[in-house]
Amino acid sequence: MDIQLKRGMLDVCVLAAIKNEDSYGYKIIKDMSPYVELSESTLYTILKRLESAAMLTVRSVEHGGRLRKYYHITDKGRERIEEFKCEWREVMAMYQFVTKEDSGNDETGISR
Repeated sequence: MDIQLKRGMLDVCVLAAIKNEDSYGYKIIKDMSPYVELSESTLYTILKRLESAAMLTVRSVEHGGRLRKYYHITDKGRERIEEFKCEWREVMAMYQFVTKEDSGNDETGISR
């Protein structure tokens, strides 16, 4: 997969992981693990990028004698999720065009 495409998709996945409630690094990785494999170093790079882009905010809370950073999605982050949904419809339309002549594929393009 194209690295820029994957990077953008991972950014949106991280935003989606915190869209309903504030969360912290380990929990974000745990929540995403059934869908995508993500290392801690990759996650924290994404979180810093999203914070710099004002798509999330960070607050520190003491937990078990240590500071834990909690991440909160901003309106700009929610807008990015909605933009992604529109973009994804376009990507799926292109995918359907590319795979339309493949024999034995159902509507999703998956061979049976």
